[in-house]
Amino acid sequence: MSPPASDETFLDGRVRVKQPQTGFRSGMDAVMLAAAVPARPGEAALELGAGAGTASLCLGARVPHVVTTGVEIDPVLVELANRNAAVNGMAERMRFVAHDVFALPPDLKRDFDQVLVNPPFHGEGRLPPDPARARALNDDGQLMNWMKLGFQRTVSGGFLTAILRADRLSEGLAALPIAGVNVFPLWPRAGEAAKRVILQARKGSAAPLALLPGLILHDATGAYTPEADAVLRCGAALALTRGGL
Repeated sequence: MSPPASDETFLDGRVRVKQPQTGFRSGMDAVMLAAAVPARPGEAALELGAGAGTASLCLGARVPHVVTTGVEIDPVLVELANRNAAVNGMAERMRFVAHDVFALPPDLKRDFDQVLVNPPFHGEGRLPPDPARARALNDDGQLMNWMKLGFQRTVSGGFLTAILRADRLSEGLAALPIAGVNVFPLWPRAGEAAKRVILQARKGSAAPLALLPGLILHDATGAYTPEADAVLRCGAALALTRGGL
């Protein structure tokens, strides 16, 4: 029997997602990740560690006709993700499959125009008590391998886009080439240290690494800034392709 699921909405109701009531649940990180993917209509996208499909669905809502495959190790989440794709009218161009990302089937060992990943990014010793949440959040020392795999599956000229904890940025950078990479911090408030960064790499680019201005999420009152609100509610894109990529 599948665990109880709750209904969530994203992008001001444009995306409807069922998620488990316990365990790992997608939130703002998934929306920001989707907003940063520079996909164009007709491109092929691969999401590694797709969960219940929130990031892929937000990407599909913003960019029509993107054909997306999501890989998720938890079959319960895969079932939910495929149901979510159907509910949002995207089943014809979006599918989710149950596999370990490090043991992809032959049909997925190919290049994609866009690869997006919200990898587990907690190190050892930080396991939450819920087993499903622990598996979703703990990388077991594999963060660099997630990044390397994502870049490997990216077509020449295509983009790998990942959201990471800011204190693990160095590991993400170490897994990628020294050129063709942009770093986009997400600042909680003006003057505060970033807790998340979006890391984007264009395969084959010779552009020097660029640290972009990033996005301030909240104003002094705690409300979302207009720029953050445009992404989280209106589905606006984050422009990470500045800086020569």
